[in-house]
Amino acid sequence: MRHEFSRPERFIAGTVGEPGERAFYLQVRSSYRLFSVAVEKAQVQAIIARLDVMVVGIRKSNPLINIEKFPTDDAPLESPVEAEFQVGAMSLAWDEDSALISIELYELDEDEEDSSGEVADIKISLGMAISFTVRSKAVVNAGRLPCPFCGISIDPRGHLCPRANGYRR
Repeated sequence: MRHEFSRPERFIAGTVGEPGERAFYLQVRSSYRLFSVAVEKAQVQAIIARLDVMVVGIRKSNPLINIEKFPTDDAPLESPVEAEFQVGAMSLAWDEDSALISIELYELDEDEEDSSGEVADIKISLGMAISFTVRSKAVVNAGRLPCPFCGISIDPRGHLCPRANGYRR
């Protein structure tokens, strides 16, 4: 099954739950349709990194390209947050003809023999890509604080720091 969204009204990353136990979602709103997929934090970080590189490259190769401004989207995920599928592989590409970034999200395929998984194809403008990265960076960084010594996330109860030979900090 293929879910296609061309120039959706909203494309965001968001979370449900407390820091340390958050579930990450990508959510697309296109007129009457709300679509959510479950992702890992590392996948959101990978999308952010790739979009940053793509936007810089596109601006460099075409400095006269018109980039529409989107307001900052700080609103939470829309309810109900029900994931259509868990994302496994992802693909990001620039379509020169339509001047849109295509983000394809493939369902996590746990059964190698059955390759009929779902795919979400989301085509967004450069302005929406920039808005997505700004919000997503804030969402990713809103988790637990890192330990100043080792960089591992600190639980509310503290953590066993390897730099302190296992003593709690």
